[in-house]
Amino acid sequence: MEAASSLFHGEPWNKGKIVGQKAPFKLKDIWALRVRLQMEGRVRELALFNLGIDSKLRGCDLVALRVRDVCHGDQVATRAIVLQHKTQRPVQFEITSATREALQMWIKKAALRQEDYLFPSRIHDSPHLGTRQYARILGRWVDELGLDRADYGTHSMRRTKATLIYKRTKNLRAVQLLLGHSKLESTVRYLGIEVDDALEISEQTEI
Repeated sequence: MEAASSLFHGEPWNKGKIVGQKAPFKLKDIWALRVRLQMEGRVRELALFNLGIDSKLRGCDLVALRVRDVCHGDQVATRAIVLQHKTQRPVQFEITSATREALQMWIKKAALRQEDYLFPSRIHDSPHLGTRQYARILGRWVDELGLDRADYGTHSMRRTKATLIYKRTKNLRAVQLLLGHSKLESTVRYLGIEVDDALEISEQTEI
């Protein structure tokens, strides 16, 4: 019994880990998946993937977007602003040229109107793609890239560009604004910034 007890009372499985944190995608994985989706003519998935990376939105906000949220007339906008469901705070994001092109192709193919959801559900009970459907689609992407599903989730999409921006600029405030966080501490936790990293940034900030 003592041996069994020690197994259950040993070092916690989550010691030193950020529980529930999902890994961001690497640049090579982003480009590999983009090429695959383009080559296979998976227009809807390409639009969803590109916009997910650009927008840095939570899954619930991404799937609830309407055409009018990203379009000005017949053209996809270079920037968009949406109200976050979780915080009820507005957040703005850029739409890069590759994403605009993918969205334009998808909107035309699906014959979507301004008031339509950008990603309509193929299930009759739901007006737009659900978060579980989105998670299943992402799971297939992870499989196709040969990655471990346990390491990735819909939040990987939200974290990818934010993590790259932080690594290149070390500008936490910018990332905070882009993610729509109300507190800087939330951004620090979300990015999984180590204490040494945070101290290094602090040392470079003169007052």
